[in-house]
Amino acid sequence: MTRWAGVSARDRRAERREMLVRAGYRLFGVEADLSVRAVCREAALHTRYFYENFADVGELLSAVHDGQATALGDALQRAVAAAGPGARARTRAGVRAVLEFLRDDPRRGRLLFGSDVPASRRRATETELLEGLIAMSGTASTPVLVAATMFTGAMAELARQWADGRLGDDLDTVVDSAVALATALQAAAAPIT
Repeated sequence: MTRWAGVSARDRRAERREMLVRAGYRLFGVEADLSVRAVCREAALHTRYFYENFADVGELLSAVHDGQATALGDALQRAVAAAGPGARARTRAGVRAVLEFLRDDPRRGRLLFGSDVPASRRRATETELLEGLIAMSGTASTPVLVAATMFTGAMAELARQWADGRLGDDLDTVVDSAVALATALQAAAAPIT
């Protein structure tokens, strides 16, 4: 009996795609030159299944990136929702959630904010963060849009530097510093409650 006996063609394809994405994630940053063969070997799948799902390794890495970006967004939303209504508490929870997400698996930082990632993918991640900040503020006034845009760029760079290990390893100090600066920016823009 084969592995996919009784499984619909659509479900088989989806499962194989997920296996390839997981394999690509495991190999990201480990293989100097990520190849279709390496990914298929890691996933224990024939190369034809790779091409059934992806045109090339770049398309696979985009799928891996998108999966991690979604996971980061989910972690961020959970943390902010659990923090309560205060802007400072939500900011602290959000900054900590992003940095913890990256600390828990260093590949995530390289994947989400690294130079190997297509600019359009990095931009999409930053746009999601920006939209989340605007939604948290409850208003789309020009000062709030400017502050959220500035904070998004700063947060992306903070994440890059944290992932690269340039900010040390004291999470609390980094979070405290980021929150102090973000709070000053929020106060200059408009009170966020």
